[in-house]
Amino acid sequence: MGSSKSDLRSTIYPEPVDHFNQLPDPVLLLIFNKIGDVKTLGRCCGVCRRFHSLVPQVDNVVVRLISISSRRCTASSSLVDDDFEKYSVTHHSPTQVLKNFDEIKLLRIELPSGELGIDEGALLKWRADFGSTLDNCVILGASSVIQPVSIDDLVEEQCGNGSNSLGDGNGETDNGSIPESFYTNGGLKLRVVWTISSLIAASARHYLLQPIIAEHKKLASLVLTDVDGQGVLCMNREQLEELRVKPLSASSASKRTMVPALNMRLWYAPHLELPDGTVLKGATLVAIRPSEQPKREVGPDGNWVAAAFEEPYGTAARMLVKRRTYCLEMNSF
Repeated sequence: MGSSKSDLRSTIYPEPVDHFNQLPDPVLLLIFNKIGDVKTLGRCCGVCRRFHSLVPQVDNVVVRLISISSRRCTASSSLVDDDFEKYSVTHHSPTQVLKNFDEIKLLRIELPSGELGIDEGALLKWRADFGSTLDNCVILGASSVIQPVSIDDLVEEQCGNGSNSLGDGNGETDNGSIPESFYTNGGLKLRVVWTISSLIAASARHYLLQPIIAEHKKLASLVLTDVDGQGVLCMNREQLEELRVKPLSASSASKRTMVPALNMRLWYAPHLELPDGTVLKGATLVAIRPSEQPKREVGPDGNWVAAAFEEPYGTAARMLVKRRTYCLEMNSF
């Protein structure tokens, strides 16, 4: 009788089935790879033994760091005394956290902010590609950015200030060349500071990645960026392998990779209006490559330079490369 009641109960109230647990391992790994975030994956490890054994096999990982130091670099300083110990993921350094993963192929690390402090309203973005040393770097800056306004706001603004145009305010005609005032009002000096600061920040990031690259031999793509979108360091499979087989030229005192002698090309526009209405004041684009590398021409479409930035700044780069080019050189540092 008792057995009959038990059978009846199991018929009416069947044991719940864990459909998720019935998924094959490759499907679970696909889901974990879509999650990516290392902190969330860490929580998944605590769900069950099966998850704990599968998570280390994830090959696409995103590490979002939190700052344990509020110090921020100025535009003329660098990460000279920083390392990954100033950042953490749940109180562990990213190097420690990533040791739990054996199959990483795609790795993205996000810093909580950009390293370079710039004036409020100014724009500074850079992208650098590294192998064992710098392969190339592209920098886009502007002294100020004016966002698009509606027609009503524009009419009200023009009526209010008695102006009939949105001129540069410097009284100089834009003929495609750098105006004389650029050299006398500190404009050139500021661009040099931007360039050197961006290169130092990029080389410091590259230096910090050495333990991770050495530990994870299967890496095919590595991106180190920041939440502000200020700077992006990229390394592909070939560049990662180059770093492993070729000794790193590093400055241990400053904790960054040495920057080689450079050839630079600079484009400038005192007033650059983009198709979406955004206006860049003092827009400056710098394309940088090591002097020892063969020259890589920047065509009128500026594709490889513009590809460094998301829109609308990619469009800004394409517009700038159509202007007059200025060539500069910089010694190794």
